[in-house]
Formats: sequence, C-alpha cells, structure tokens
Amino acid sequence: MGTQTSPENCTPPKDERTAKEKAIDDWLPITSSRKAKWWYSAFHNVTAMVGAGVLSLPYAMSELGWGPGIAVMTLSWIITVYTLWQMVELHEMVPGKRFDRYHELGQHAFGEKLGLWIVVPQQLLVEVSLNIVYMVTGGNSLKKFHDVICDGKCKDIKLTYFIMIFASVHFFLSQLPNFNSISGISLAAAVMSLSYSTIAWGASLQKGKADNVDYSLRASTTTGQVFGFLGGLGDMAFSYSGHNVVLEIQATIPSTPDKPSKKPMWKGVMVAYVIIAACYMPVAMIGYWVFGKDVDDNILITLNKPKWLIAMANMMVVVHVIGSYQVYAMPVFDMMESLLVKKLKFSPGLKLRLISRSLYVAFTMFVGITFPFFGGLIGFFGGIAFAPTTYFLPCIIWIIICKPKRFSLSWFSNWTCIVLGVILMVLAPIGGLRQIILSAKTYKFYS
Repeated sequence: MGTQTSPENCTPPKDERTAKEKAIDDWLPITSSRKAKWWYSAFHNVTAMVGAGVLSLPYAMSELGWGPGIAVMTLSWIITVYTLWQMVELHEMVPGKRFDRYHELGQHAFGEKLGLWIVVPQQLLVEVSLNIVYMVTGGNSLKKFHDVICDGKCKDIKLTYFIMIFASVHFFLSQLPNFNSISGISLAAAVMSLSYSTIAWGASLQKGKADNVDYSLRASTTTGQVFGFLGGLGDMAFSYSGHNVVLEIQATIPSTPDKPSKKPMWKGVMVAYVIIAACYMPVAMIGYWVFGKDVDDNILITLNKPKWLIAMANMMVVVHVIGSYQVYAMPVFDMMESLLVKKLKFSPGLKLRLISRSLYVAFTMFVGITFPFFGGLIGFFGGIAFAPTTYFLPCIIWIIICKPKRFSLSWFSNWTCIVLGVILMVLAPIGGLRQIILSAKTYKFYS
C-alpha cells in the first residue's frame, strides 16, 4: 500500500488517475467541461433556486401570518447565503483536490462509506422529488395556459396529457451531455423566473387590495392552524433548495492556484441571491397583502385577469421549469452514469446515455402523473430533504473539516443553523403530509 498523504501535501488527483479513469471523468456530465464563466454560476443558481415554489409563497404567508412569514423568509435567506458560502469555500478546501460533487465532500468529512450514505440518499431525494414536482408544475401551467386561452370554448383536456406533453421535451433535452451544454436553457429559465415573479406581484398590485381581505390564519380550527403553520414552513424551506447542485455547478468553473474557482463562483452566487430576493419578497408580501387568506397555493391561479398576461406568465413558468428540471437532473445523470460505468462496467457512450436518461425522464413523468398534489408535495419534501442538505449539512461538514474554535462566532453560527435546520426537518413534513392526506381523500387516479 502507498503512503497516505495529509491534506497539506495532497497530490493533485490528475497524478493519481489512470488513463481509463481520466477518460471516464472527461465523459461524465459534471467533470467533462470546465469552461464556465462566473455568470453561468449566477443563472444556474437562480434557475436552481427560484422554482415554481415562488408562486406558493403568498399561500405560505397565509398559513404563517405576517410576522412569522416575513421572519421565516428573511431568516431562510440569511442562513442559506451563509451555508452556500461555506460550500463554495469547501469546494477546494484540500490543496490540489476539488470536491466536484456533494457526496465527495460528504465522503471527505464523514468517511468513504458513511459519507455516501449520509449525502447521496438525501441529495437524490431532493433532486428526484424536485424533478417530479416540476413535471406536475409544467403540466399544470400548460393546462392553465390552455384553459385561459380557450376561455371555456375548447374541449377539456386531462392534466395527465399536459404532463406528458411537458415530459416529451425532456426526452430530447436530457441528451445534452453536461452542465455547460444546458447553460442557454438555464439562462432562459432564469430570465423567465424573474419575469413571471414580476408579473405575479405586478398583476396583484394592479388588482389592488380585495375589499374584505382577511389576514387571519388560513385554517379555522386550532389543529388546522398548527398543521398549516408546519406546512408553510415546508413551503419556505422548499424555496431555498439550490445547495444540492452548487458544488456540481462550481465544478464547471476553471480553477488554478492563483485564480481559484471560488471567486467567480461567489460572484455569481451573490448576483443570484439579489435576484432571488427580488423574486421572493415582493411576490410573497404583495400577493398576501392583496388576497389575504383566500390566495391559492399558486398565485397565478388566483389571478385571472388580464387574460393575456396570465397566459404569458404560465408559459414563462413552463420555460422556467424546463430549465430547472435539467439543472436538477444533471447531477442525477452523473450519479447514474458513474454507477453504470464505474461499478457495473458498462462502456460509456451514446447508447448508454440514451437508455438511462430516457428511463429516468419516464420515471419522473409516471410518478408526477400518479401523484399530482402540488402544494402538499412541496411541504412534505421541503422538510424531509431540503432542510438537511441546505440548512445544516454544510454546517456539520464545516465544523468537521475546519474545526472552528469552541464558542467562536463561526462555531455559534453553525450550531444555530444546525438546531434551526433540525427543527425544520422534523416539523415541516408533518404539515405537508396532512395536506397530501386531505388531497388524497377527494383524488381519483389519472383523472
């Protein structure tokens, strides 16, 4: 056995890889292209973060109320900026090595086997559940576009078919080889997210405050209010879920000892977070201010006029979730292809990619068609998986690797995030699960 190297004198990985391993890395979607600029990081992060979840923020406010709603949203923004900064810093924490994937960082912190078991199931749960939710959102928005344009004059088409139409796009797009090849789609998606968010709060503002607007909590019973509050927490957690792909995005940026990738990456992240605040805060506050507790779990459904504007906003949501789906699917493709090529010894190539990725798109489409409970799904997955990977896993890894001094500011900040994140992880899914159960009572399969 060779001698172990400590992090201080770590040899660059390229010296250790065989020609075959290098060829596989050059083929895998995360590591095949490292030519990204800082602005790629900006729009990939916006696309990853501002999901259709922004449209459910006024609904989340109606479950939380003014004070807690604003507090939770602002606190989430601050915590996630902090944990994202930590991940950007940790990307090249070991000299000569890059943690190109979330699980590689986890393996460095928790050990080879345990790191995989801690990170991969959570990361997959986030990415796969988001892809399923985006299938439902894309189908819903296409249906809403169709219904608004038709205005009751056309034949009613089932949501199932719209989800299939939305999925058909992904059978083609999922064949794009790597992160940099989807940068055009991601840019379009980022522009759309800012546009439909602006339409959502602009149209609400123009409509003006409803006459008998009621800001009391959504549910009338105490039980309902408690569960609603927990569901609202899940919705808010869901809105900040971009950490699951942040190391993978950073892996596409070139890096040298004098110009580490963290500088352009952080620049992109800060631009992204300003845009995210510009999307989230006005939609949540103005949407709630106008409609109060009568707002739907998708603000665009509550707004019916002007028709052309609402139709356009729904089409923008479709374009945006097409981009979001691809950004979250890319790390999943990377994991699948790594497993197939490295462990199961399949030969890398177009045929493998075509079959494995098409099966994945078909799987997310099937689950989306079977369980399209939009609001409840967000709250449920928001709590279980987004809280750990976004709110506290980066802090635990930071404490293990960087060992901040006990009772120092860094130590306190990280432990605060860990405690809040664990509370969120335990409480939020309860509200979401109840909402799914209530929806399921009246739901008919494939209706």
